[in-house]
Amino acid sequence: MQVLNFGSLNIDHVYTVDHIVQPGETLSSSGRAVYYGGKGLNQSIAIAKAGIPVFHAGKVGAGSDGLLAECERYGVDTSCIERTDEETGHTFIQVDRDGQNSIVLFGGSNRSIGREHIDRVLGRFAAGDLIVLQNEINELPYIMEQAARRGMKLVLNPSPCDQALLGCDLSRVGWLILNEVEGEQIAGEREPEAILRTLAERFSETGVVLTLGDRGAYCQLDGARIFEPCCKVKPVDTTAAGDTFLGYFVAGLAEGLALPRLMRRAAAAAALAITRRGAAPSIPTRSEVTRFLEGA
Repeated sequence: MQVLNFGSLNIDHVYTVDHIVQPGETLSSSGRAVYYGGKGLNQSIAIAKAGIPVFHAGKVGAGSDGLLAECERYGVDTSCIERTDEETGHTFIQVDRDGQNSIVLFGGSNRSIGREHIDRVLGRFAAGDLIVLQNEINELPYIMEQAARRGMKLVLNPSPCDQALLGCDLSRVGWLILNEVEGEQIAGEREPEAILRTLAERFSETGVVLTLGDRGAYCQLDGARIFEPCCKVKPVDTTAAGDTFLGYFVAGLAEGLALPRLMRRAAAAAALAITRRGAAPSIPTRSEVTRFLEGA
C-alpha cells in the first residue's frame, strides 16, 4: 500500500502575541519566526515521522526551494510536486500566551493545480492505496472523483470547511477526520454525540474521527465507537496538533493497527506536538511517541 497526500504547501509567518488581536486593535508581537507548513505538508511530515513512506503532491511558486528541502529532510517524496508562476501559498499565524492560535491563509500556488497534473499524479497509484486530502487546494471534487474511480481509499480532513467542500460527494470518503467546528458545519449539530450520530446516518460506510481538543477524540466505524482521552501536557503552540493527529492516524491505517492502539498513538503524538513551537518542527518522531507512551 502506498500513501499519497495531495495537499497544500505554505510558508508560515508566526507571530508571538499576548492575546489574539481584536477587531480594530493594533498589537505588537514579542517574537516572529518563519516555518514551512500548510496542512498538507504538516500531515505528510507527520506520516513520514510516524515511519510510513509518503508521496506529497501539490504546487509551489517562487522562493520555494527551502520548502521542498524541508519535505526531503523529513523523508517526504517530492516527485509529485510541480512548480508554477503563482506566488507560493503562505499564512500569518498569531500564537498567544496560552498557546492558542489564529491563522490567516493565502492559497497562492495551492489554488493553481490543474487536472493534467492531477491525472499524472494519480496515474502513479493503484487500487487500495491511501490518498489524504484537505481543503487548502483547488480541484478537490475532481481529485476525489478520480481517486475513488481508481479504487484508492480516501482520507479527508475537511479544513477549511466552506461551501465548495460541502458540495463535494463525501460518500466517497473512507475516513472523515474533523474537529467540532467542522463537525457542526457538515452535520448541522453542535454536540459531539449529535455530530457523530448525524454523520453515521448520512455516511454509513465512512469512518469518522471527531477531535475535541483537550477533551480527547472519538473514533466511529461500522456502528462501533471508541473514545481516546487527551494526554495531559502544558501547551506551548497548538498549530500542528490536528495535523499531527491525522498524520499518525493515517500511518496507523497504513500499518493495519487496531483502532484503539492507533488512536492512542495519534493522541500521544498530538500532545507532544503542542509542547513545542512551530508546525513541522514540533511534530514528534515515532521513537519519541513510543517513549512518551511508555512513560505515561
